[in-house]
Amino acid sequence: MRDLAYISSPYFPLPTPLQFFDLNGQPAAGGKLYTYAPGTQNPQTTYQDAAGTIPNTNPVILDSAGRCVVWMAGQYDMALTNAAGTTIWSTNRVINGDPAIYSLLVNQVSQLVSLFGLGLGTQKAIFGYGYTSGAVSMTNLVSNTGVVASDTTGVGTARYGLAAAGYGGDKAIFGYGAAAGNLSMTNLVSNTGVVATDTTGVGTARNALAAAGYGGDKAIFGYGTIIVNLSMTNLVSNTGVVATDTTGVGTARYGLAAAGYGGDKAIFGFGVNTNVTNLVSNTGVVATDTTGVGTARWGLAAAGYGSDKAIFGYGVAAGNLSMTNLVSNTGVVATDTTGVGTARHGLAAAGYSLT
Repeated sequence: MRDLAYISSPYFPLPTPLQFFDLNGQPAAGGKLYTYAPGTQNPQTTYQDAAGTIPNTNPVILDSAGRCVVWMAGQYDMALTNAAGTTIWSTNRVINGDPAIYSLLVNQVSQLVSLFGLGLGTQKAIFGYGYTSGAVSMTNLVSNTGVVASDTTGVGTARYGLAAAGYGGDKAIFGYGAAAGNLSMTNLVSNTGVVATDTTGVGTARNALAAAGYGGDKAIFGYGTIIVNLSMTNLVSNTGVVATDTTGVGTARYGLAAAGYGGDKAIFGFGVNTNVTNLVSNTGVVATDTTGVGTARWGLAAAGYGSDKAIFGYGVAAGNLSMTNLVSNTGVVATDTTGVGTARHGLAAAGYSLT
């Protein structure tokens, strides 16, 4: 049994769409979310809309991906079962005034994957594109047991220096990059790992940028370079639509890294000749520069860890570096931790494991 708490009225949404998992870490397809008056087994209604005009069934039946939309009014006890009725978790008390249920339910999802990786709600991964003797158009899927599939070729325009992030709870997006020149291009990835054809004209063509998920189901591309460094972001909706450029979002730079933190926010950090970070709110607003956050470097990597924190690691300045900087769940970047393995740059990072 788990302790949960209530969210106050008028109508407060759980992360939407909320995705639940079973005790094996698989989406709870057909699962049942029961909602009760506090301290009782008396059903209490939740809603499909912010106005509270469309009631949910009770229990709310999860879809094939374990998702549902729930708006709450007042206080609740809750329980989740699988499709067969076996309890996954349930409440046993209500704590007045503490919105802990939101955090607990977000964490149930986010503990399954890195907040940087391919987004909340997925246990698989995908590598894409790159450079051999030239730019390549190629992906490799990764199963939820870590098995890497053979090459899938012909997945859009060959390029390198691009970025990728998760969106929509269980999908991903590759964006931008360079081949003969810089590209303004994205490729959506379905929840079965199928890469869509090129979508072009999605903002300023550039490479050496970074990307991360934010807001639970959206993504953001940021910064990069053409001939000059860029101070620019492009938000990605939860349906994979890329917004026009937002400029003037802090120090122009490339070779930076990005990750999710705090359950629904993101952070861009470092880049050529900078020790600067920019926090991204859960609505996609990029904050002004935070400077002096460790050793300036580029070619580093970042990932989420611990369900709501992040870490930047390694990179290069005058030489390769063996160095990390932890990011708290409030976006505070710690001082350098040095001597953390072989100094290197041009690496990548992602979260793994549930423990």
